[in-house]
Amino acid sequence: MKQFIVFVRKEFRHIFRDKRTMLILLVMPIIMIILFGFAITTEVKDSHVVILDHSKDEVTTRIQEHIRNNRYFTIVADVHSEKEIQQMFLENNADLAVIFSYNFSDEMRHSGKASIQLLADGSEPNQAAVRTGYMQQILAGYLQDYIQQERSHAQMAQASTSSFTPSFQIIPVTKMLYNPQSRSEYNFVPGVIGLILLLICAMMTSIAIVKEKEMGTMEILLASPLPPIVIVVAKLVPYFVISCMNLATILLLSVFLLNIPIAGSVMGFIAISLLYILVSLLLGLFISNCVSSQLAAMLLSLLLIVPTVYLSGLAFPIESMPEALQHASAIIPARWYVEVARKLMIQGVEMKYVMHETAVLALMAVVLLGVSWKLFKVRL
Repeated sequence: MKQFIVFVRKEFRHIFRDKRTMLILLVMPIIMIILFGFAITTEVKDSHVVILDHSKDEVTTRIQEHIRNNRYFTIVADVHSEKEIQQMFLENNADLAVIFSYNFSDEMRHSGKASIQLLADGSEPNQAAVRTGYMQQILAGYLQDYIQQERSHAQMAQASTSSFTPSFQIIPVTKMLYNPQSRSEYNFVPGVIGLILLLICAMMTSIAIVKEKEMGTMEILLASPLPPIVIVVAKLVPYFVISCMNLATILLLSVFLLNIPIAGSVMGFIAISLLYILVSLLLGLFISNCVSSQLAAMLLSLLLIVPTVYLSGLAFPIESMPEALQHASAIIPARWYVEVARKLMIQGVEMKYVMHETAVLALMAVVLLGVSWKLFKVRL
């Protein structure tokens, strides 16, 4: 029994000796429970709605009031043409558009039915389905109020207490932009591409450099006549080439096996993907400067899975998260790459509509390079 206790103490000392690994093991459950508790939600809050009201009558005005009083939607613009709606979607300023037909109120009173067209961003089919479902509930709620109002008017006009049930219908016609068939692959494939590239690049780079440190060969390399920056770049180049091969394989499988199109600029998408690969490799370089063992490097790289999945918009809408997590998601490279991938692959937008995301990724590359190089020189 005494020998057993000795071995247990020895193992505890071994675990506590590597403080960085211990910190990762203790922090990982905290991060996961916070993200699982707050980030995972099927609700879609604060969705941006655009209104195109061809009728501009009392009924359409009241329907818009019902939309404004709902916590799920925010009306961001009243437009005058469908071309303006398309522009709002391209600029990522709209999630849903509501189009009222001409003479909406007259159709309701004379024929008992009127149609409303709902345009949703189909590049995120799950969220689009939830948004249109919420909107249909709002329309159904207004219809009940409208029927009660018409029933009261009819009973007063007839001066009778006899039952009267008028028949009215609001027919929502839903159209999914960019994804008419509402295929879920359109949502997940761009996100999975970002997840795969980030994890592979970061893990490969961090483990490779830490391995050199553990084996003691890094000092031998640094003792060579080559400048340290050349040695580090030489270590990164093979992994950059391998990552490019992975990117080509992923894109070919996405296009020809999963039938996911690249509707926008192919060369533009490849160029931004190469920038994202560079960011991921530099993230791996940063990790290698923060840990001293391959195990810690692997754990820290795997730890990236949690925020990448839950804070990148891959599985859950960012706008539905608490404000603190929305701000935290800004430091996740995959968030910006997933937005670029969806815009270029699914929506087919022009390059000018992804300049903001590209600039953020470029800034991340510069910051990671500067911080990693400074830490690397400190540890020499």
